[in-house]
Amino acid sequence: MAPRRSVLYMPGANERALEKAKTLPADALILDLEDAVSPDAKEAARERVCAAVASGDYGPREVAVRINGIDTEWHDADLRAAAQAGPAAVVVPKVNSARDVMTIERALELNGAPEHTTIWAMLETPVAMLRAEEIAAASERLTVLVMGTNDLAKELHAEPAAGRAPLVAGLSLSLLAARAAGKQILDGVYNDVQDLAGFEAEATQARQFGFDGKTLIHPGQIEPCNRVFAPSDEAIAHARKVIDAFESAREQGDAVVTVDGRMVENLHVAEAQRILDLAEAIAAK
Repeated sequence: MAPRRSVLYMPGANERALEKAKTLPADALILDLEDAVSPDAKEAARERVCAAVASGDYGPREVAVRINGIDTEWHDADLRAAAQAGPAAVVVPKVNSARDVMTIERALELNGAPEHTTIWAMLETPVAMLRAEEIAAASERLTVLVMGTNDLAKELHAEPAAGRAPLVAGLSLSLLAARAAGKQILDGVYNDVQDLAGFEAEATQARQFGFDGKTLIHPGQIEPCNRVFAPSDEAIAHARKVIDAFESAREQGDAVVTVDGRMVENLHVAEAQRILDLAEAIAAK
């Protein structure tokens, strides 16, 4: 899978921002037609974003389009235009059920979306947390879950707390669902763009939880995000050591494999290979 360490929202109504995005080292971009666009600018932003997608000017960056939600007046036109523009993905806010996913999938097919255009479902409500498993498994076209932590906190009436304690249950349920369905999952945004230390701490927490990457709202967050979600030199060296030791033991017929005094099993080899595959994918960007 393509690395999605840093996934930056870019306002679809801002032509300068869309131009700047072509030079930013984010793994992926979400060109936003929802929160970042006022109602009177929706149509112009839709045209601008779809033209940007069709331009092919964003190099190796994965380009997705966040459309307006299913229950809004702009949704159908957004989905139709995005399908025809053919981005890497259509990001759908406030997905609350498997039926929502299947409705989006059918609409993409009816509007001629190419096969490479996948669905990224945003989980932002308590009901989405409780239905995360059915949402994640609803379609092969759905490849990524995206946490909408601001909306989730609002719905929960949660207050800011150390370690995001009020959100941990929802984050964990969504992670379990993503891994059970074989999908990637992105953490939500960090709101204080001046607090890079706080951002890095939250990104590190997300990586430790098991997230594949994090959504961002400012270019200044890209560098620490890419660094946090990339395997460290030490992790890469250890992964190679694990695989080499396991293969050597298998060739010699040894039943027990140890690395640095710890037993190595198939699950450790699989995780080591995942780390090396991710490092290779990042290096190839």
